Amino acid sequence: MPLFEIETGAHIIISWAADEQAAAAVVEDAYPGERIVRLTRRPRDTWVISKSALGLNSSGFNGSGLHNSGFDNAGSGDSRLDPCNTARECLAKAQGDKLHAIRLYMQETGDDLDRARRVIESNMVMGW
Repeated sequence: MPLFEIETGAHIIISWAADEQAAAAVVEDAYPGERIVRLTRRPRDTWVISKSALGLNSSGFNGSGLHNSGFDNAGSGDSRLDPCNTARECLAKAQGDKLHAIRLYMQETGDDLDRARRVIESNMVMGW
């Protein structure tokens, strides 16, 4: 079954669907009334979001063979929690409203608008 990327005014939805009509039905079911602005069949059957491209991963592997997420920032004096957990909490409080979730995330973490937007948008596709 092909993978589709469906963009509305407020969301980017990644979903498997039999065809474009079925992909559009996914949006209608999840976000009734939202207008689809772009619907694209992905060339492969997987979707990868690079954490480093989103600014969520700064250190790669930690030398022990285990991936270091870059969220604990050990030794840097920055003791913030995993931004994914914070973003999901903000999305839940905002009931999925992206702009409200971004504002909440900025208030919670002190991050700037660009980072807050990237973190919230990346967590929206993970199914908060």
